[in-house]
Amino acid sequence: MIVDTRNIPRAPGRVPLIGHALSLARRPLDFLQSLPKTGPLVRVDLGTMPVYIPTDADLIREVLVTHASKFVKGRLYTRVEPLVGKGLATSSGPVHRRNRRLMQPMFHKERIAGYAAVMSERAQDLVDSWEPGQQLALEQVMGEYTIRTLAEVMFSADLGQPAVESVRRNLPVILKYMLLRAAFPTFLDGLPIPANRKFDAAARDMRAVIDQVVADTRRSEEGRRDDLVALLLDARDADTDEALTDEEVRDELVTILFAGTETTASTLGWFFHEVGRHPEVEKQLLAEIDEVVGAGPVTMEHVPRLGTVKRVLDEIIRLYGVTMLMRRTTEPVELAHTRPDGERVTYRIPADTEVAFSLYAVHRHPELYKNPDDFDPDRWLRDDIPRKSFFPFGAGNRMCIGDAFSWTEATIAIATILQRYTLAPVPGHTPRKATSAMVHPDHVPMTVVPRAG
Repeated sequence: MIVDTRNIPRAPGRVPLIGHALSLARRPLDFLQSLPKTGPLVRVDLGTMPVYIPTDADLIREVLVTHASKFVKGRLYTRVEPLVGKGLATSSGPVHRRNRRLMQPMFHKERIAGYAAVMSERAQDLVDSWEPGQQLALEQVMGEYTIRTLAEVMFSADLGQPAVESVRRNLPVILKYMLLRAAFPTFLDGLPIPANRKFDAAARDMRAVIDQVVADTRRSEEGRRDDLVALLLDARDADTDEALTDEEVRDELVTILFAGTETTASTLGWFFHEVGRHPEVEKQLLAEIDEVVGAGPVTMEHVPRLGTVKRVLDEIIRLYGVTMLMRRTTEPVELAHTRPDGERVTYRIPADTEVAFSLYAVHRHPELYKNPDDFDPDRWLRDDIPRKSFFPFGAGNRMCIGDAFSWTEATIAIATILQRYTLAPVPGHTPRKATSAMVHPDHVPMTVVPRAG
C-alpha cells in the first residue's frame, strides 16, 4: 500500500496558526510518547509547517541508515546554528563528510585510551574531594566533572579555564531554550523577549571564548601540543591537503563541548539516582567492580570488562535519551514499514519536507520493550530486544562521533566512585525530567556513603 503525505494522520491537539507548538513546548515528553497511538508516521504542525514524525523503529532506521543520503539536518539544527555554527551537528553533504573524516582519527580507540588516563585522574580527584556524609547536588557535580574532563582533553591547561567557565555559565541557558527555539516559528526570534536575549547572549559568549582559544593556540610559540585544538588546526584532508579554517575549528569545538557535556553528565545523574533506588542493582555493580578493577585506578582496559555497568548504562540512556532529532529531505523519499498484520506500507515523502523522531519515545515503545517505563537493566539479558531498535547515539553516517568517548568517560567515573563510595538519594525528593537535547534531571541531591570494609 502506498500512502502520501495527504493521508498521514495528524496528531490531536492542533491549534490554529501555532499548530502543536504549545503541546511540544509545555509537555514535550508526554506529547512525543503519545504519538504512536496515532500511527507509525504522524503529522505534527509547528506553526503552519508540517513535520512528519516516525514513531516506529524500522521507519527511523529508514531515515537514519537506508535513505540517509536523501536527508540533511533539519529545522532543529538550523535553529541552533547561532550556537554551533556549521560543525558536525549542523553541516551536511561534502562539508560534513570532509570534517567527519578529518576528526575521526581523534576519536579512534588508541586516542581514547590516552583520553582515558585523564578521565581516570579527574574522576579520582572528584572522589578525593568528597567527605563521608556530604550531600551533593549530583547534577552540578557531574556537569562540572564532564566539563573539566572534556576541556582538559580539548585544551591545554593554560587555555582551558576560560572555556570551562564559559560552558558552566552558558550551557544551562542554551539547553533551557533550545527546544523552544525549534518548536516556535522563526519570526519570533526577533522579538526582544527574555528567552531570545538569553539564548543569543549565551551563544555569542561561548563562541567568542572558543574563538580566543583557537587564536591563542594558533599564535602559540610553545612546542606543538597534543590537545584537540592543535590536532584540529593541524588536520589535513588526505585527498586535497585542505585544512579547516579557524572558524570551522571553532564550530567543531563548540559542537563537541555542547554534545560532550550534557549527554554524559545527564546519564551519570540518572545512573546514580536509579542505582540508589535499586539496591539489588547496586550490589551487582559493586561485586563486578571489585572483581574487575580491584583497588587500583580504573583504566581503559577495564572498560569492556564491566558488563554490568554497560547494561545499566544502556537502560539509563534508553529511559532518558535524546528528546528529538530532525532531518529534511533533499529529494522524494519512500519509507517502508511492515504493519503488525504483515501488510507492507510505503510512505511517500516529498522533497524539502521536515522529518523528526524521538529516541526517548521509541525507546519506551510498548511494542518493543516490556514494561517500558520501568528501570530494569536485566531486560538486556532476559528480553529479546532487537539491537536495531536501540539508537542510543543515533545510527548511520551521522551517528555521534563521540559515542565511545562518552561511554568510556561514564564507565570510568562510575567505577571510580563505586570503588570507595555509594550514593544514597536524599529522602523527600524525586528528580523531575527536564527537557532539552536530552532528558536530564532537574536536581539530584545525594549523600556520600563510604563503602563497608
